[in-house]
Amino acid sequence: MDGITIRSLFKKKEEGRRITMVSTYDYLSARLCEEVGIDCILVGDSLGMVFQGLESTLPVSLEEMIYHTKAVRRGAKRSFIIVDMPFLSYQVSLEEAIKNCGRVMKETGANAVKLEGGEEIAELVHKLVNIGIPVVGHIGFTPQSVHALGGYRVVGRVEEEAQRVRRDFKALESAGAFMVVLESMPTSLAKELTENSKAITIGIGAGPYCHGQVLVFYDLVGLVEDIKPKFVKRYVEGGKLFKEALKRFKEEVEEGLFPSWEESYG
Repeated sequence: MDGITIRSLFKKKEEGRRITMVSTYDYLSARLCEEVGIDCILVGDSLGMVFQGLESTLPVSLEEMIYHTKAVRRGAKRSFIIVDMPFLSYQVSLEEAIKNCGRVMKETGANAVKLEGGEEIAELVHKLVNIGIPVVGHIGFTPQSVHALGGYRVVGRVEEEAQRVRRDFKALESAGAFMVVLESMPTSLAKELTENSKAITIGIGAGPYCHGQVLVFYDLVGLVEDIKPKFVKRYVEGGKLFKEALKRFKEEVEEGLFPSWEESYG
């Protein structure tokens, strides 16, 4: 079966069918996503917080993103894979940014890179697209700017911020970004951007009107129990199921019930 492409994603958009995206970082979860038909897998720098237990996404390195994307690609042969470019891998200079984005595409088998920001990265987006590197934008709340934004919050509730979001979206679209992630913004603003958009919009905490939605795998299966943003829906309480299995394993080992003859070699 052929893999998912930009053309097939735009076909879904044009037909009014929603696009599905999951953010994950390993072979097994990527394989599960592909088996159920998830369109896109985002290898997010959120792996720093979810997978590594860090306080933010900022410490994640380019090498770590490449490592995890290779694992994801091995698990998902036909999914459309997007890679977050980590903090300071594209902000230092155009030359370094192009080199790093090119390295990601060459070494991982990914289909696109994702950059946070708007007007300030429009020139870079234009150059990347012109040399054949598909770009996904990311505006609204941008995790790599968490300190500048004053913490985790909804962006665009005041008119000044909403105008900035509109300018950023237009700049990315004009520069050639084929898709833009809209994070943690008022539903009305995301709807406005989507209705006038040539690009595909993917929402996370941006309401139901985007062309598609993304959630982190570990959030939607309930493995992250201590934090639950308003926009997260847990489709199963995986953490509780896993702990119950571990508890039963512990008890059976301690009581001499595991391994039984069924799990032993004759």
